[in-house]
Amino acid sequence: MSGRLSEHLRSYLHYLELERNASANTMASYKLDLVRYLSYLESQQVTSLDKIGERDVASLLGMLHDLGLSGRSISRNFSAIKGFHRFLVAEGLSKFNPTENIDPPKRSRTLPGVLNQDEVEAILQQPNGVEPLSIRDRAILETLYATGMRVSELLGLKQSAIDFDEGVVRVFGKGSKERIVPIGRAALEWICKYLATVRPTLARKGKGRDALFLNARGTPLSRMTIWNIVREYSQQAGIRKEIHPHTFRHSFATHLLEGGADLRAVQEMLGHADISTTQVYTHIDREYLKEVHKTFHPRG
Repeated sequence: MSGRLSEHLRSYLHYLELERNASANTMASYKLDLVRYLSYLESQQVTSLDKIGERDVASLLGMLHDLGLSGRSISRNFSAIKGFHRFLVAEGLSKFNPTENIDPPKRSRTLPGVLNQDEVEAILQQPNGVEPLSIRDRAILETLYATGMRVSELLGLKQSAIDFDEGVVRVFGKGSKERIVPIGRAALEWICKYLATVRPTLARKGKGRDALFLNARGTPLSRMTIWNIVREYSQQAGIRKEIHPHTFRHSFATHLLEGGADLRAVQEMLGHADISTTQVYTHIDREYLKEVHKTFHPRG
């Protein structure tokens, strides 16, 4: 983040604290949102106030929505950004408020079925972890939430894709593009248990070859099987929302972003080649991705 923009942010936070008597929670939320906003502007090569336009603000809000952030959080981001620019104009630091003609995001603009952390936890606890297929199912659910991968990517996972020493998984996404995603301790533990106690028995029944997750006949799983697994345990957990496997992907992104994770890191983990039409992000170091996942993912 450039020095001048950082100075303006510090001035605004100081103003909120001393003159507006903002609460500690409000201060923390606004700081998180505005640091992300200014980092995004810098990634767009926007480093001075007079270069910030309506398109930059709208692009960020659209990106947050595409990544799965809840409608409430997007509205909070917009409020923080709008208040920041009003302050800059009032202080004579900027002549233009780029949020002036942008309509506030509608609260209803939430992704259907996005789960909060308690709901995710409730679903993950449903497989009893005793019966062989429940161990497999727990490993599947943990993997979906830990990595945010698509169903097609989960179905294509090979045993060899899991690097237990590094704590990452090699995922082949759309267009056979490979990416490395941190997977987290909880998912690795359940995958280990599945590989040690369940998969060998299933593998003897069919021709699953190197596929990580197998069905009761020993062959690779289908999309419908994953959908049924997610639906069954969601119902058992008493979740009344419409839940599907992609919900875990949205929830993965939402929880990382709401925890303060960097947009570029989440984009890299999701395998989005180009989230906005105006910006193609650079490759991010694997160690940095692992650190972001460990710091901000609820089960990292």
